[in-house]
Amino acid sequence: MVERAFRFGVVAGRVESRTQWTGFARHVEDVGFDTLLMPDTVNVAAPFSALASAAAVTTDLRLGTFVLATPLHPAAAIAWETASLGRLSDGRFELGLGAGRPDAAREAELFGLPFGTPGERVDQVAAAVRALGHDRPRIMIAAAGNRMLGLAGREADIVNLALPPTSGEADVTATVERLRELAGPRFDELELCYNTFAVGAVDNLPPWVRIQPEQARDNQVLAVLTGGASEIADVLLRRRVELGISYVAVNQYAMEAFVPVIDLLAGQ
Repeated sequence: MVERAFRFGVVAGRVESRTQWTGFARHVEDVGFDTLLMPDTVNVAAPFSALASAAAVTTDLRLGTFVLATPLHPAAAIAWETASLGRLSDGRFELGLGAGRPDAAREAELFGLPFGTPGERVDQVAAAVRALGHDRPRIMIAAAGNRMLGLAGREADIVNLALPPTSGEADVTATVERLRELAGPRFDELELCYNTFAVGAVDNLPPWVRIQPEQARDNQVLAVLTGGASEIADVLLRRRVELGISYVAVNQYAMEAFVPVIDLLAGQ
């Protein structure tokens, strides 16, 4: 397994005003995060618009969707938006694609769009990749099941391991091994990512995390990192060796608590 340098991203979507959002984007860059990642749900700002605004006020910060729900977007429109944002960001955009969370069915209905079977939605992700052609940015694919892992193994540059937040290291190990089988020789080219919801104390987790404190203690689940900065850094170093995860996405809720970890691991 190739050991990659760490990358750290912030998953954020709260846009209250131009001033708030652009100031936030600059802050994300200043404190050492590598990427600003936007989810794709009607509960937050439209991702391409928000990321274009962030690109205008940052220099090195990379920008990505985390991840675009392909049932909500025609493949040709994804290609158009991607090419446009690639130019507006001077090549800093990374396209994240997924088949849609289960609750994305409600949003598809809101837009008057069909929300197909799981197989049909995997096909939509593949169609979005094909629409990009050969001149494409780095692509992240969120995957957990065999069909999406297979597609990610063939087409992705980055694989977001889209397991339930209560998943532990044994669950991730099994998923990574399955990805290794499906990707074959391409496996060593893949950057592996996991989404972290909370950092530090576990007694006051936000309700949307849906993880009980007793589940999250002692770094039992990957979605919650517990302990001080040094302990968390050691956990991430070990997981990079054992699981191959070098790209850590952190929710906006937890980003400030994670900054001391970046300070310890920057450049490693």
